[in-house]
Amino acid sequence: MAKEKTYTNVDAIEVAKQKALLMSRMTDTTHKVGDVSHELLLSIRDLKLHFETIRGPVQAVDGVNFDLVTNKAVVVVGESGCGKSSLAKAILRLLPRNVAHYSGEVLLHDVDTMALSEEEYRTQIRWVKMSMVPQAAMNSLNPVLRVGDQVAEPMIVHFGMMKDDAIQQAALMFNNVGVPVDFLMRYPFELSGGMRQRVAIAMSLITGPDLVILDEPTSALDVLTQANIFNLLKRIKANLDTSFILITHDISTSSELADIVAVMYAGQIVEVCESHRFFSKPRHPYSRKLMASVPRLREREEPEFIDGAPPSLINPPSGCRFKERCDHRFGQCNEEPPVYKFGEDCVKCWLYEGKSEES
Repeated sequence: MAKEKTYTNVDAIEVAKQKALLMSRMTDTTHKVGDVSHELLLSIRDLKLHFETIRGPVQAVDGVNFDLVTNKAVVVVGESGCGKSSLAKAILRLLPRNVAHYSGEVLLHDVDTMALSEEEYRTQIRWVKMSMVPQAAMNSLNPVLRVGDQVAEPMIVHFGMMKDDAIQQAALMFNNVGVPVDFLMRYPFELSGGMRQRVAIAMSLITGPDLVILDEPTSALDVLTQANIFNLLKRIKANLDTSFILITHDISTSSELADIVAVMYAGQIVEVCESHRFFSKPRHPYSRKLMASVPRLREREEPEFIDGAPPSLINPPSGCRFKERCDHRFGQCNEEPPVYKFGEDCVKCWLYEGKSEES
């Protein structure tokens, strides 16, 4: 079994407190507190998660690979049903009962978290080094518990902190994410959608994790609240050693936070690219169509749409899974395309055969 680099309770509490204090000093998106290193944080290798159904196994996540360094944000984009939320669950081991197959490697600080027992993972990884803001987070709070108690709970459960001290830490975190401290005593139904979303973000940050996974964090929010949430996330990323995986189908909002873009289609990652290159010149045909579907303020061209529908993940087609909707389809697309590398970027498409080093 892999050995885990554990923290003592005292060490973990100090990490969380120091991050909270650093957050309290944040004034804008350009002011940095200390030097931020960019070391490899997360490495995902051949990750698979299939669900059992009456029609057969759903290959929701099928051989996903990508890396993430500290203080960076990977944005996973793609159509609804392509496996983005399942990828988040696979990384954090939040698995439903109908799992048919779960394999691969999730390396956090070079430690294979998949090799840890459930108890080791719960006490050492989940919500200690990796946390999550779930989809529809503003409706995920317990309606019969005060929000202050819910935000303080991870400090009590994982670090053994006394309740009064944990509430004080929650108050500091509320102040950092823009929630009035007197809201500690309120119930979720007494808060607006934007405030509940900020509470969910505070809960994910209170233990000072290295990685936060955000699954559609601004869905069902108005555009002004969305902008405020993304400004908050940018301040956190700019000032702390916190990395993000943002899962969204909204290309335009993803550009606010993205350092790296990972495009997911039919359970697979088909392109990984640095954001400034992706938003100007994506490589994969599916990525190009996604970008062409985004309305532009200063261009007269009308947004395009993608013909057809994504394939079924119960019995996905052989070869390239995008071939039936692709304008560049040719005979070789009936075979599984390899991944071609362009420096740190990569693309899974036969169009790039001979143009890059194959991996």
